[in-house]
Amino acid sequence: MKVRPNRISLSCLALLLLAAAGTAGAQNIYKCTVGGQVSYTDHPCPQGNGELLHQADDTEVIDRYLRLGQDKLAKSYADSHHLEALYQQRIEARQQAQDEKEQRQADEAYAAQQRAEQERQQALVDEAAERNRLQGENEVLRQQNDAYQDQLQQQPAYNPPPAYWVPYPNRRPGRDHDHHGDGDGHHRPPPKEPVFHPCKQLAGGRVQC
Repeated sequence: MKVRPNRISLSCLALLLLAAAGTAGAQNIYKCTVGGQVSYTDHPCPQGNGELLHQADDTEVIDRYLRLGQDKLAKSYADSHHLEALYQQRIEARQQAQDEKEQRQADEAYAAQQRAEQERQQALVDEAAERNRLQGENEVLRQQNDAYQDQLQQQPAYNPPPAYWVPYPNRRPGRDHDHHGDGDGHHRPPPKEPVFHPCKQLAGGRVQC
């Protein structure tokens, strides 16, 4: 069984053209055969020997012209086919679609503006909350520092008793002979370094040395 790729390709092309006609609209699709070659076009075939696969209705034609910005061609087509009412209807439909598009864009812009404003307000609230938190922490630290300072002032100051140095007391000759003699009847000289006498802290803040 032989497969005819040309016929398959042309059939696929015809389906694609029909699908395009459904999306683009306002296109007549003709299948033309010239010299054994098949082609598809949106214009009538030469010598009129072709097959009309899809015929666009008047609404599709006018809408296509309007969509392409060819208002004069749309008006001319409507006038030549006595479709003034249809033309006016399609003009109003296009205007309505344009108004709806503009309204939708305006709504989206307004929604975006509202979201931006809400985000800005939330940022201000968060900033104020953080500032209040830091101020609260600083106030607590300040109070703790003041309490500590008051506690230091209420505690009595501790002044350690003074100490002083006095010379080693001179010993009178003959009195301490038994204890401080050198064994041969001579007295040892007193030490040259003074003796340290610490003072004692008494009640009432008095000092005894």
